[in-house]
Amino acid sequence: MIYCSVTVFKIGTRSSRGCFDDSTARFYTACAMEGIEYLHDRGVVYRDLKPENMMLDLAGYAKLVDFGFAKYLGFSRKTWTFCGTPEYVAPEVILNKGHDFSVDIWSLGVLMYELLTGTPPFTASDPMKTYNLILKGVDALDFPRKMTKNAMVLIKKLCRETPTERLGYGRGGMKDIRKNKWFEGFNFEGLRNRTLQPPIVPFVRSATDTSNFDDYPEDRDPPPIDDLSGWDAEF
Repeated sequence: MIYCSVTVFKIGTRSSRGCFDDSTARFYTACAMEGIEYLHDRGVVYRDLKPENMMLDLAGYAKLVDFGFAKYLGFSRKTWTFCGTPEYVAPEVILNKGHDFSVDIWSLGVLMYELLTGTPPFTASDPMKTYNLILKGVDALDFPRKMTKNAMVLIKKLCRETPTERLGYGRGGMKDIRKNKWFEGFNFEGLRNRTLQPPIVPFVRSATDTSNFDDYPEDRDPPPIDDLSGWDAEF
């Protein structure tokens, strides 16, 4: 079992900018792509990609965690379960049109945006308002000036309203995304072979070090009182 000590979300919020530069965001986006491709090749849709569900191992490589919404689809099939994190849900999920692997590509574009800016592109005070923003589409967004043109173009290609139009959904799969200008010069082979230097290596004192996790008050609630009726005797 691989010990992962901190989420990409927490690393981002700790930075002085509250987000990542292009180089760091590119590394974590590429890590997400490798994980998603692995799942898709095995007929599994992930459905909950977000920085909180990406954790760094001891070397600094990001791993996907929390497969509570993952589902085996096989191939050329759809599913209709409404699930996912509101800011990352694809339009076809909201409209109950049925969805497939393309929802993970949509979420990849949303992830890119959040890594580069510190906030998701579609966010509001409650889920319904967030869904309305999502349905307006990526072309209605005001991209921040600090975002590079190549990053903006790729996000728009990943977050197309029509699933089949999303970059990476066609026959070329993730290879088409890797060829995009935003990834120009990125060493995907080094990423797979773990020879690429990660941008951030978490500081961990030992395999039991939990200092990178949030602290919560100890649960001091007393155990429930047994009513002595014996109702559970046959359990």
